[in-house]
Amino acid sequence: MPVDCVSIVAAGHSRFGRLEGSTLEDLIVQVTREALADAALDASEIDALFLGHFNAGMVPDGFAASLLLQADPGFRFTPASRCENACASGSAAIQAGVNAILSGSAELVLVVGAEKMTHNTTAQVTHALAGAGYQNDPAEAGLSFPQLFGMAARQYAERYHCPLSSMAAIATKNHSNAMANPLAQMHRVMDFEYCNNVSQGNPLVAPSLRLTDCSLISDGAAAIILASPQRARAFRRDVQIRAMTQVNDFLPIAQRDILAFEGPQRAIHSALRGANVTLADLSFAEVHDCFTIAELLIYEAMGLAPKGEGHRALDNGSVRAGGRLPVNLSGGLKAKGHPVGATGVSMHALAFRQLTREAIGLSVPNPEFGLVFNMGGMAVANYASVLQARRY
Repeated sequence: MPVDCVSIVAAGHSRFGRLEGSTLEDLIVQVTREALADAALDASEIDALFLGHFNAGMVPDGFAASLLLQADPGFRFTPASRCENACASGSAAIQAGVNAILSGSAELVLVVGAEKMTHNTTAQVTHALAGAGYQNDPAEAGLSFPQLFGMAARQYAERYHCPLSSMAAIATKNHSNAMANPLAQMHRVMDFEYCNNVSQGNPLVAPSLRLTDCSLISDGAAAIILASPQRARAFRRDVQIRAMTQVNDFLPIAQRDILAFEGPQRAIHSALRGANVTLADLSFAEVHDCFTIAELLIYEAMGLAPKGEGHRALDNGSVRAGGRLPVNLSGGLKAKGHPVGATGVSMHALAFRQLTREAIGLSVPNPEFGLVFNMGGMAVANYASVLQARRY
């Protein structure tokens, strides 16, 4: 086991959903205090603060990193920075924290991911998120993310076969998983027939994408505390980040094959190699199901099935709860929720709980390794982590 791995030693996590009584500051303060209490640390012991936050005009707070100091006066004069990388902003903040520790400039780092979205209309949120697409080609600048991922679903049908039934199965799976997660935004069973058919309650959002194929507009925050190898040994729980990789692809979709998901594939397999593990070693995975077609393509990027045959992972039950490699036991972005800047931190926080046998929601027996994959844009900013609980 590598001796220079940065560890997650504590976590905090708000409920995800429409949190009308909470501001962005409230959410940041809440999870920060939860993480400090979970680690039994004083704020003055933290060496650096990083915030994952997208915003794009969804809230007026343009200097949100400084809101971290509102959680405790002990943070005064501690360096705080905001990281933005679209829907992977949370993982970007984690990577910044990991790098601060590996560089020797910090030993204990607090990372928070947060977003406040639901006070905006759906049209306003869709417009804000669309800014994470390529803006210098009129053909692409006018596309929303539902339209982009709908395009992927149509191309999948043209190249391989119709993916709609597999997409409906993913939605049903993730909603079922979320039922056990008290922090999830949506606690509603959605059966396959409902998800697989267009109806008044499940309309087309964009060509090939039904409402049940889309992740949620959410408020929420999550936090983790990172520790150097030397400091991690003093904590009662120690989950090592055995590997963390970032791969960026071209922003314009015209410059790549969007079905190949080459960025996700490279990031995931680089992380597996870095941790010296294979898919067979993983106990679970939390992946970026912003749209159900994305989760299907991620199965293929992971190597769970050949290109065009991601449905096999669903058909053989391997990605379902109780399967060989359950995916999105939390409910995923689809049902847990997707407060953009919080998502990557949430994935790591819940994986930390899973690996320390304190799972929030569904659990796996005797977990050893977990995979986290968080994606910004249309497979543009791709972050993969392999985590392992250290048992002393």
